Amino acid sequence: MRMHRRTLLLSATLAAPALAQPRFPERPIEIVVGFTPGGGTDIMARTFARFLEPRIGGSVVVQNRAGAGGEVAFAAVARARPDGHTLIATTMPAFLTIPIERTAQYQAAQFAPVALIVSDPSCLAVHEQSPIRTLADLIEQAKRQPEHLTFGSPGIGTDDHLQLVLLQIAAGIRLTSVNFPGSAQIRTALLGRHVDTIGLNVGEIAAAPENMRMLAHSGDRRSIFARAVPTYKELGFDVDMSSERGIMAPAGTPPEILARLREATAAVAQDPAFIRAMEEQYTEMRFVPGEAWAEELRERQARFEALWRRSPWREAR
Repeated sequence: MRMHRRTLLLSATLAAPALAQPRFPERPIEIVVGFTPGGGTDIMARTFARFLEPRIGGSVVVQNRAGAGGEVAFAAVARARPDGHTLIATTMPAFLTIPIERTAQYQAAQFAPVALIVSDPSCLAVHEQSPIRTLADLIEQAKRQPEHLTFGSPGIGTDDHLQLVLLQIAAGIRLTSVNFPGSAQIRTALLGRHVDTIGLNVGEIAAAPENMRMLAHSGDRRSIFARAVPTYKELGFDVDMSSERGIMAPAGTPPEILARLREATAAVAQDPAFIRAMEEQYTEMRFVPGEAWAEELRERQARFEALWRRSPWREAR
């Protein structure tokens, strides 16, 4: 009888931690997007939310909090209660570069990576009728006429503009950067021949390639949406820059909840229907789980800090 009582006590002790585990989710999970509805990050987040719901066992909603290039959203999530119910659809490189180029309302250390989901390389494009047919043509002309060629991008410090910063360093050239508020205005400027070349993501041009020709892109391999377009590295230039989009939680999120989120996100990323949905949006998958992505982010932060010291992009033309 004494052994039976001891067995019951031991069983109760072993069961106690399981009973103490918090129920998750207790309410709808909110994914914050730092841009207005309809952009690449917003579309990715909404598609991901739809596939996450059945795997996490609760509703998932998307909240747009645009402003300051994503800083408003990053700051809001950094201050949110770290219980797994508030996440952010993170866009690289802005997540890392904003605190480097200015005094920001958040720091990268205030976040716990869940997973990187997609990567859309930045590319260099010209008008289909441009006499510039290849990257070599562009570099040759830029060396003959420094700062004569114009380059349109969504703004200084964006992945598309940082592509130019890296190319100028690698090739020893100078172009004149012209900023536009968004992709539509950049496309209009190129088609109207108001700029000589532009920087946009591969997916944006592949989805509507009319009268545009990509010269090169800054991915680590050829894109499934532009197999004929070489990478900068193929052409001998160390230019690596993409719009990377993933999910993060506030730092301090309980390990068991973070593990649930990571497990569910991995399941979504492996779902053939989700992969098809990304391809239909001209968005290339690049799934990297939380810990591995955290290591990548540390390496990238060091590279951006070194680039800032060498060529502060807020001063770049």
